[in-house]
Amino acid sequence: MMAAISAAERGAFVTLLEPNERLGKKLNITGKGRCNLTNNTGLEGLLANIPRNGKFLYSSFARFHAQDTMAFFEDLGVPLKTERGNRVFPVSDRAFDVSAALERRLKKLRVRLARDRARLLEMKDGAIQGVAGERGRYPAEAVILATGGVSYPGTGSTGEGHRMAAEAGHTVTPLRGSLVPLRDFGVGKTLQGLSLRNVGLAAFENSKKIYTDFGELVFTHFGLSGPLILSASAHMRRFGERAYHLEIDLKPALDEPALDRRLLSDFEKYCNQDFRNALDDLLPKKLIPEIVRASGIDPRQKVHDITREQRRGLLHILKHFPIVIAGPCPVTDAIVTSGGISIREVSPTTMESKIVKGLYFAGEILDADAYTGGFNLQIAWSTGRAAGIAAANEG
Repeated sequence: MMAAISAAERGAFVTLLEPNERLGKKLNITGKGRCNLTNNTGLEGLLANIPRNGKFLYSSFARFHAQDTMAFFEDLGVPLKTERGNRVFPVSDRAFDVSAALERRLKKLRVRLARDRARLLEMKDGAIQGVAGERGRYPAEAVILATGGVSYPGTGSTGEGHRMAAEAGHTVTPLRGSLVPLRDFGVGKTLQGLSLRNVGLAAFENSKKIYTDFGELVFTHFGLSGPLILSASAHMRRFGERAYHLEIDLKPALDEPALDRRLLSDFEKYCNQDFRNALDDLLPKKLIPEIVRASGIDPRQKVHDITREQRRGLLHILKHFPIVIAGPCPVTDAIVTSGGISIREVSPTTMESKIVKGLYFAGEILDADAYTGGFNLQIAWSTGRAAGIAAANEG
């Protein structure tokens, strides 16, 4: 939609092929239906949150950055607000308001909407001639592939764009999930349904800490999910080559001396009880058996018999509860696809193919992805803008 608007604003006759019953199907589910449409930060802040091929996006970000995105949508009648972490949302908290504003702009610019799915790029002598869809042919001097990745295929992201680009001679780097739930070796199933808020999380690659944050996570039948987990997953890019584990700080508001004092107070209260009954005031009931198991203390040991060394071990578990990660969930469960059209084969200023004249790319189809916080949608807006402007000049 951004690419079509940008091209039409420059006088191009634009046809937008959309196989879904309505525009913006995936956009409408972003940010839990609220649409975190960008991050209110500067150019360096954007680039710092793109772990893969960020340099490629420098030009498109410089020409259409986060503040440009905010001004664009406010000009379309979508008031915006900035929340924690500089995340930008519509004041209404409705993603539909964002997609509806884009749709109104498309109509005003007389962009032709074709309810069709592209199947084949038509080329001659290394240049674009148009697109063949399921329902018809669409001659064109320029074609922009903005078909997304392979996550949430129900929204239309089925990998067709990657297939067409590969058939045209492009390299498609391996596709995998980013911002994806994680599978563990059974703890999640034991704790299924337990949500932990205001906890600290550290992720490790082998023994090296690669990510830390504070927030919310949830245990599921397969492992873990929630905002903290999705963010951590974006840093875990070498499954099969490296080992990954997480450590959860269950009481981040208390440093170790303060938490030790809290333990001593609870132990005094429950001094004649079994250890397994002494943590009721400190932890969610469902979590207690796992903490007892991890501590190595006999659950039937009387609290007054717990040694200082045992208490120190328990303290460590509470601040560093370990979970070994088996791997990511399938890419179809991911918020974002990592991998895609090789950026070596695409102009960073115009998003035009270096292989096929008149072929352009925008958004998640490219081999560039970001952390959570509005950065991936900013990639879509910036690359869509660049592709649309350049494609309009083809004619």
